[in-house]
Amino acid sequence: MDWDALDFVVFGALIAGVGIAYTLALRWTGNTAYRLAVAVVLAATFLLVWVNGAVGVIGAAGNDANMMFIGVVGIAFIGAFIGRFQAHGMARAMHAAAAAQILVGVIALAGGLGAEGAAWPGDVLFATVFFVFLWLFSAWLFQKAGKVG
Repeated sequence: MDWDALDFVVFGALIAGVGIAYTLALRWTGNTAYRLAVAVVLAATFLLVWVNGAVGVIGAAGNDANMMFIGVVGIAFIGAFIGRFQAHGMARAMHAAAAAQILVGVIALAGGLGAEGAAWPGDVLFATVFFVFLWLFSAWLFQKAGKVG
C-alpha cells in the first residue's frame, strides 16, 4: 500500500475514536455484556470503514458504491443516539444496522456493482455475512445486557 499523510491521519483518527468510545463505555457501565457489545460494534465499525478505505468491498476502493456502507454505520450510530445508549435501544439499532448491511449487499449483487473486481461476487457475499454477524452478535449481547441490568 502506498499511504500518504491523509491516510495516516484517518487511520489514527479511527483508532483514537474507537479508543475514546470504548473508554467512555467502560466508565458508563460495569455490565460485561454491554461492554462486550460495544467492543463488537466498534470493531465492526472500524473494520467496515478501514476495509472500504483501503481496498473497498464493492469492487475497488474508489468505487462509489462503497459509500453505501457509510449509511450502515450511520444507522447504527443514529439508532444508538435515539435509543439513548440503553441496552434495548442499542439492540434495536444493531438489528437495523444488520438489515441495512443486508440491503447494501443485495443492491450490490442485484445491480452488478463491483463486478469488475476479481473476487466478485464472493467479496460482497463474504463481507455481507461477516458484518451482519457482527451487528447481530452485538444486538444479542445488548439484549443480554438489558436482561441483566
